[in-house]
Amino acid sequence: MTRGEIWLADLGYVGKVRPVLILSVEPGDQDRALVTYVIRTTSMRGTDYEVPHSARGMKPGAFDTQGIGTTDRSHFLRKLGVLESAVMEQVEKKARAWLGL
Repeated sequence: MTRGEIWLADLGYVGKVRPVLILSVEPGDQDRALVTYVIRTTSMRGTDYEVPHSARGMKPGAFDTQGIGTTDRSHFLRKLGVLESAVMEQVEKKARAWLGL
């Protein structure tokens, strides 16, 4: 799994199965085998922390940087694609703003 990839992930009962964007880098040998992601939603609210996204085969939606999570690799079902670099930059900017970085 590589930063910038879009995966279908099973986030459990509350989070449901949905597309997510991989935000973290590949862990090293001594690191925990965890993956940090941003959820993709089709229930947009127009917040300052959403990045609109459209792709073939997906309903119009947005990456919601208020929906950042971390889990192990077993929750990721299959790769859906790779995000365009310009959109990834927008996600990074919104995530930094949300986290105050």
